[in-house]
Amino acid sequence: MGAIIKKVAHGSPAHCSGVRPGERLLSVNGHRIADVLDYRFYAYDPRLELELEDGEGRVRRVRLRKSEGADPGLEFETYLMDKARSCANKCVFCFVDQLPPGMRETLYFKDDDARLSFLMGNYITLTNLSSRELKRIIDLRISPINVSVHAANPELRASMLGNPRGAEGMERMRALAAAGIVMNCQIVLCPGLNDREELSRTMEELAALYPEVASVSVVPVGLTKHREGLYPLRPFGREEAAEAVRQVDLFGEACLSRFGSRVFFCADELYLKANLSLPPEEYYEDYPQLENGVGMLRLLEAEFLAALEEIPPSAVCRPCSVATGVAAAPFLKRLVDLAAGSCHTVDCRILPVVNRFFGETIDVAGLVTGGDLISQLSGRDLGGRLLIPAVMLRHGGDVFLDDVTPEEASSALGVPVLSVQTDGGALAKALFEI
Repeated sequence: MGAIIKKVAHGSPAHCSGVRPGERLLSVNGHRIADVLDYRFYAYDPRLELELEDGEGRVRRVRLRKSEGADPGLEFETYLMDKARSCANKCVFCFVDQLPPGMRETLYFKDDDARLSFLMGNYITLTNLSSRELKRIIDLRISPINVSVHAANPELRASMLGNPRGAEGMERMRALAAAGIVMNCQIVLCPGLNDREELSRTMEELAALYPEVASVSVVPVGLTKHREGLYPLRPFGREEAAEAVRQVDLFGEACLSRFGSRVFFCADELYLKANLSLPPEEYYEDYPQLENGVGMLRLLEAEFLAALEEIPPSAVCRPCSVATGVAAAPFLKRLVDLAAGSCHTVDCRILPVVNRFFGETIDVAGLVTGGDLISQLSGRDLGGRLLIPAVMLRHGGDVFLDDVTPEEASSALGVPVLSVQTDGGALAKALFEI
């Protein structure tokens, strides 16, 4: 129990009170500390008594004062102050199970940790939670959390998650909602499995939990070519995708009339698969599901056009290229054309990269590998530089999914490979080198 202190910030309240690196934090104000959630909750108060244990088992207590909610100044050996909890499910659509062998080890770890849901926005299925842990979420007011729902039908959900505890999902969500815990949800939609009538049932049961169920994204299943021995799923065709969009949008309209919010939103990818125009900007309200790809392209356009107004017409976009996934390429081409049509001089090619690594059904930019980038763009006229969206790289911008570095790609292609944040303003400034 407790967590070892790795570092004490110089000049912090903890430092001024004599807390030392290497000590183990056992409790705060008499409350035992199991992990980061306990620590953040109980360390919020302005007056703290810390119970500490040194390497020889000697226990002491120190008191400190700080502003309410301020950080005491402690850094621990692990972010969670505990081990991350791995997923106990065997989801029929799990993307990790569809990865080829030989990738870096961290990509194969499947988390299903409520703490990461609250702190970092990860989605959880609730199957990993004991009754005690569910009560702790309620007692500590851990809100909002992100929940992977997929189906309200208990038998179907258990089957899709490959875990009998999946059947308890809606029951647990009702308990959380009754306690005022806000949830943002996602539905990974699989044709012929949890769509149509099952999707209607799921939306109805989730809508009954509004406003605690604050938003729901509907995302098409992603299927790689590495599915040997896995559950037989198929990707969305154009007509099926269009039907799903119409179903979700119709239900969202009803929610808008009833609640003042659509609540339910389709991911951009579903519109693109259906070859349908994206909804207008106001459709997305305050973009509650942006991290799930809901409204990302529409927001990108709004930011791009706003930034373009601030760029003088005399500005010149020198010859360059932008690499992206197949799905978003036409949309980005339209943005570049809009820039050229607004009296700006633009010389930019939009280059869609077909995903050979995962398979051609994977068409989003975030899953393009360095190897595919190099093999498909080598020998082409890329202008003076190649822009890529930052989502192609690991957090920190140092490597593609296949461990190719931007420097290696730049060397192979003969031009600088420059990462651009997924922001329309950043894209406009990168094009015009501002």
